[in-house]
Amino acid sequence: MEAQDSTDSLAEFNQLLNVSLNIAVTGMTGSGKSSFVNAFRGLRDEDKDAAPTGVTETTMEPTMYEHPGMQNVKIWDLPGIGSPNFKANKYLKDVKFDTYDFFIILSSERFCENDIMLANEIKKKKKNFYFVRSKIDNDIYNEKRQKVFNEQKVLCLIREDCEKNLKRVGNPKVFLISSYDLEKYDFENLRITLKEDLPTHKRSALLQAWPVCSAEALEEKIKLYKGLIWAASLASAGIAVVPVPGLSAACDTTIVVAFFVRCYYAFGLDDKSLTRLSEKVNIPLTEYLGTSKIATAIKEKAIPRIGVSASLAVVASTEFALSLLPGVGSVAAAGLSFATTQYLLSEGLKDLANTAREIRKKAGLDTI
Repeated sequence: MEAQDSTDSLAEFNQLLNVSLNIAVTGMTGSGKSSFVNAFRGLRDEDKDAAPTGVTETTMEPTMYEHPGMQNVKIWDLPGIGSPNFKANKYLKDVKFDTYDFFIILSSERFCENDIMLANEIKKKKKNFYFVRSKIDNDIYNEKRQKVFNEQKVLCLIREDCEKNLKRVGNPKVFLISSYDLEKYDFENLRITLKEDLPTHKRSALLQAWPVCSAEALEEKIKLYKGLIWAASLASAGIAVVPVPGLSAACDTTIVVAFFVRCYYAFGLDDKSLTRLSEKVNIPLTEYLGTSKIATAIKEKAIPRIGVSASLAVVASTEFALSLLPGVGSVAAAGLSFATTQYLLSEGLKDLANTAREIRKKAGLDTI
């Protein structure tokens, strides 16, 4: 019974980290679907694992891309609606509609008849969709050539034009974004809207995978992982009561390492995310990872150097001895394991969170 309880505790923690989320990105050919997919995954278009981009249709069939650090979050680059192989009238069937939690419909210009028809079909099937007007940076660049330029006025005109063209879908909100400058425009508003619309158990998956585009988003991520520490510690305590030598140390190490690796990617501390940010602000940022032993160990694929393995092994041997004692032994072992795991995760989270905050500050993105 105790073995089953410990397995259930670990499974519950893993479930919290691994809720599946499938995001469909669709729209007309050339609307910037692949660039959006890459930006969401923290990649540049030229990176090795990036979705291919180009001025012609590069996506010939629904293509799934996993988030680099969170394999439970998948973003699907769908063929352009109306392209030769995917006719609008049977598009949803061809792209396997039921696979996705919600749809993002992109356009780099005005939304067209096919976009409207697709949205209405999705609406009939009772799934959410979101209109995203992409390549806003190009529009702003072109408008700056005018003698009189007002960025907010340009954005308002683009939004109003899109919304006017979408009246037949109701009164949908239109999000203006640039896949090359996620901190600007409506990318964060899109995240907030998605979070509000998603079922509770899917929100954590979205938040973990969403690029860090504001101080608020980073702090929400940190708060999410603080909440997960309790579940992880309970899982550790459940395992500690099972009198199997080495089981607690192995499971606790797995829990701690999985937790830290998730934080590392969620906070944008991985190489590809930092490279993208460094190029954007023209400041070398990877050197600031050196202030975090945990981030450095993950980057160098030297997880044992995080320093938790030895600590957990010592604690686990004590837990094992306690678990053999009748009555109070199991309770003491569980309490020791809970406290140790909670301490390690809290201190590690603090370290990674402060590193992420410092990097954003050095990049000039957050001044506080």
